Amino acid sequence: MSTPSSEPLLDVCGLNCPMPVLKANRTLKTLAPGTRLRVLATDPASVADFQAFCRETGHALVAFSESSGTFSFVIRKRENSTLG
Repeated sequence: MSTPSSEPLLDVCGLNCPMPVLKANRTLKTLAPGTRLRVLATDPASVADFQAFCRETGHALVAFSESSGTFSFVIRKRENSTLG
């Protein structure tokens, strides 16, 4: 499934910590460096989880928004992707 901007979309709505981050990590491993992944989540803990995940892995959290309890994250896969 893709967004209008052709970014891959991962919908993890309804899943709780740590599943949103684990599924995003698995998806990012399949993408080329520099690719953006949009993640939709409903777990409020995902806000801190994705910030920490990006900080620890070197991926960039380039956008974040919230609307009606759904959180949207755009993560850009790091250029140096030797670790996945």
